[in-house]
Amino acid sequence: MLKFALKLDGVASFALGLLTLLIRPEVGMPVGWQIGLGSFCVAYGAGVFFLGTRATPDRRIVLLVIIGNLVWATDSILTAGLNWFPLTGIGVALVLAQGLAVLGFAVLQFIGLRREGSATGRGTQPRSRSLA
Repeated sequence: MLKFALKLDGVASFALGLLTLLIRPEVGMPVGWQIGLGSFCVAYGAGVFFLGTRATPDRRIVLLVIIGNLVWATDSILTAGLNWFPLTGIGVALVLAQGLAVLGFAVLQFIGLRREGSATGRGTQPRSRSLA
């Protein structure tokens, strides 16, 4: 499930980035922000998809992806709600929809990480501390 969630996040982020860069729909966000966010999403999407192709994705990197997704989702909700940009009605809907999708990716990735940890025995036991 973890690898599926990472790949899904990667494909969706890459596609959103390409859409933003190539079409730049009128959502009320400055063009410079759209280009920056689109470029980030393309690079992020490729990286997360690559992480999902690994035999065993690095748990620390997966945790960073999950935390990043939670921050992105929170920022999306705040952006739509606090009117940081003069978003159009469609812009508000798109920002909220992608924020909720990113939150969903974070939840799927967290569940997948927990299941993988349970299956391998990692993550279920507290770390022993060395006194030396």
